Amino acid sequence: MMTATIETRRFERPDDRLDMKEHGGIDIVKTAEGSTGMYAVFEPGWTWEADEKPLLGSPDTCPMHHTGYCLSGRLIVRMVESGEETPITKGDFFEIPPGHDAYVAGDERVEMVLFEAAHSHS
Repeated sequence: MMTATIETRRFERPDDRLDMKEHGGIDIVKTAEGSTGMYAVFEPGWTWEADEKPLLGSPDTCPMHHTGYCLSGRLIVRMVESGEETPITKGDFFEIPPGHDAYVAGDERVEMVLFEAAHSHS
C-alpha cells in the first residue's frame, strides 16, 4: 500500500554503512517503502577486490545490480566474464549488471549516488 506522505532520508544519518577505512565507504539509507539509496566514496587506490569484496563475503564478482549517478572522479568498471572495461566519470548516469569488479583510476576521489527501487516480494 502506498502511503500519502513524503519521506526524506539523509546520508549523514545512514541506516547502515560499509566502512572501507582509508579507502572510503558507502552510507546506506532505506525508505519505509523499501527503496534504497547509497552514497559511495571511493578514495584513490580503492579496488573492489581489496576493499569491498571481503565485506560482501568474498564472492567471485560483485553480485549487485547498480543504478546511479557519478558526482566526481573516475571509476573503471570491468565485466569479469568479457573483460570489457567501462569508465564512469563525473556526470554519468549509469546502470551496471552483476558480475563486475571495479577500481578508482587516477588521484581523484570517486563519489556517487546509487539507487535501488523497492521490489515486490511476491
